[in-house]
Amino acid sequence: MSTHVAFRSAERKDVPLILRFIKELADYEGMLDEVVADEATLEEWLFDKEKAEVIFALQGEEEVGFALFFHNFSTFLGRAGVYLEDLYVKPERRGKGYGKALLKKLASIAVERGCGRLEWWCLDWNKPSIDFYLSLGAEPMADWTVYRIAGDTLTQLAKAD
Repeated sequence: MSTHVAFRSAERKDVPLILRFIKELADYEGMLDEVVADEATLEEWLFDKEKAEVIFALQGEEEVGFALFFHNFSTFLGRAGVYLEDLYVKPERRGKGYGKALLKKLASIAVERGCGRLEWWCLDWNKPSIDFYLSLGAEPMADWTVYRIAGDTLTQLAKAD
């Protein structure tokens, strides 16, 4: 991608957009009927209770994708990690580097906060996403469908151009 990707953190006024992106992702995954979140619930948990964060990838002033994430904790590492709950890029914007830019931003956030890893789950059937994650150095966890970037790979992704 030749253009610079800008990011911004979600604000309370973005709750309708966050819910729309969540529903679009769920629709892509064939799980739209499982979305029970509503604007009031998201507002409470994201902004009142501050239990998760959202960043948007921007093309100009347009939000073209988002990542919803929160901190988890590794007892083995003795420190927090970043867990990516949702990564979504609008279908017409895919293949242009926004997904990689969002993951790079999350890796940077993890490194800046002293976290030990960045991890997420991926549906087993989602081969395009799996191939993408593997290309970044993510490793599938044995007996789990969880992907992790840690250590030097995390640092390198945070520094990648």
